[in-house]
Amino acid sequence: MKQIFTIVIFTENKIGLVNRITSLFTQRHINIESITASESEYSGIHRFTIVIEESHDLTVKVVKQIEKQVEVLKAFCFTDQETVYSEIALYKIQLTPDTDKEALMEMVRKNDAFVKELVGDFIIIEKTGKKQETHALFEALSPFGIQGFVRSGRVSLSKTYSTFSKHLQDLEAHSKDTIIIS
Repeated sequence: MKQIFTIVIFTENKIGLVNRITSLFTQRHINIESITASESEYSGIHRFTIVIEESHDLTVKVVKQIEKQVEVLKAFCFTDQETVYSEIALYKIQLTPDTDKEALMEMVRKNDAFVKELVGDFIIIEKTGKKQETHALFEALSPFGIQGFVRSGRVSLSKTYSTFSKHLQDLEAHSKDTIIIS
């Protein structure tokens, strides 16, 4: 049975790594719903967040393949219930003399969004939330004539103790137990 999984990957920041990781999904005919990459809370370590809809078994297999990449330090997979996640969306609407600005502002407030910027005769609205919430605002703003729309990939944190921090602690403990013979 397919379900949504968030795969979190901690890596070195190396050229070509994104391509190698995404090719692992392509080889298995797995569609990536969203992908984000950024610095992590650890100096010199980057975090990829990839969202897929797939079976548990195939997801576990691809995560194991990801971990075999040289620059990958650790990969985890989580269900939606195991994470706190969000996306950001921007909406661009042209303001004309016919635009009901009061109704537009009410729609923005009602959806917990805000005006990011006024640029000439355009208004840029920002909404943070789950994909369903940002899509609902898209639908609500459609009558105002959306001129531009973009939604980020998912950002996510697990609801448990930092899994990567635990991984680093285990590595450190293991390296202290290892005797180096020269």
